[in-house]
Amino acid sequence: MRSDNARGAAFMVIASVAFATGDAFMKSLADDMTIYQAIFVRGIFATIAVGLIGWRRGDLGLGLGIAAVDRTRVGLRVFGEIGSAICYLTALFHMPMANASAILQSLPLAVTLAAALFFREPVGWRRYIAIGIGFFGVMLILRPGPDGFDTPALWAIASIAFIVLRDLSTRRISSGTSAMTVVFATSLAVTLSAGGLVLVTGWRPLVLSDLGVLVCAGSALLIGYVFSVDAMRTGEIGFVQPFRYTLLLWSLFLGVVVFGERPDWIMLLGTAIVVATGLFTLHREQVTARRIRNASLTDERQERDAA
Repeated sequence: MRSDNARGAAFMVIASVAFATGDAFMKSLADDMTIYQAIFVRGIFATIAVGLIGWRRGDLGLGLGIAAVDRTRVGLRVFGEIGSAICYLTALFHMPMANASAILQSLPLAVTLAAALFFREPVGWRRYIAIGIGFFGVMLILRPGPDGFDTPALWAIASIAFIVLRDLSTRRISSGTSAMTVVFATSLAVTLSAGGLVLVTGWRPLVLSDLGVLVCAGSALLIGYVFSVDAMRTGEIGFVQPFRYTLLLWSLFLGVVVFGERPDWIMLLGTAIVVATGLFTLHREQVTARRIRNASLTDERQERDAA
């Protein structure tokens, strides 16, 4: 198990670095093309590559690979992914990379709150306090002015809502539907949706250098997809998940080195609060899961003894 956890953690670090690198490639194109065109071209490469990998693995069933009970859940996941891709990359195009990535790290808090509100999952007072403190950290990062949030901040907040929908839907997809099939269906749907929006917003001619950047962005996205799936399948979730926060460290590095960003202490303080409360929430989720599991095992033993 120790070896599996180490490999799972390594896979998660690779996935996080890949996702942050892909974001940097996409952000570099902000002045050259629309967000929809960038998503569409990147998605073509990523979808073809995911399809080939899934086919080689024998883990790709297309529509037939999605169990009937899961089709609505996969559909909601796809809708959440489309919305999150558009909203997050729109925010990324118009705000510092480190800020956008830091806001994204509030996701465990938002998912925990949504699961409690909509699915009645048990959440104790400690996690509710952590969620409140974490969202205060988000406010420090966004720093709304007298007139409220600016437009990029609203796009970032909207992306969190869509990602929560995506993740809660993913939680309820049964093991009978392969992860690679879900990834392929999601990537294909995002690509086709962006292609439809390109027809409305117009197409800008691609220069060879931009095409190369999009190929790199698609490759990074593919690496992130594959290694994030393998990470969750290899190690214990409670051990592996905290390594997602390496994405933030890499985003801070890329923002400073590539885009010349200079995060101030208020932004860094807000980021630290978000990360700390996110890690605490993940820890409490594991504690609760172990307590429920132990109680279930105790009940089973008592039933056997009574029999």
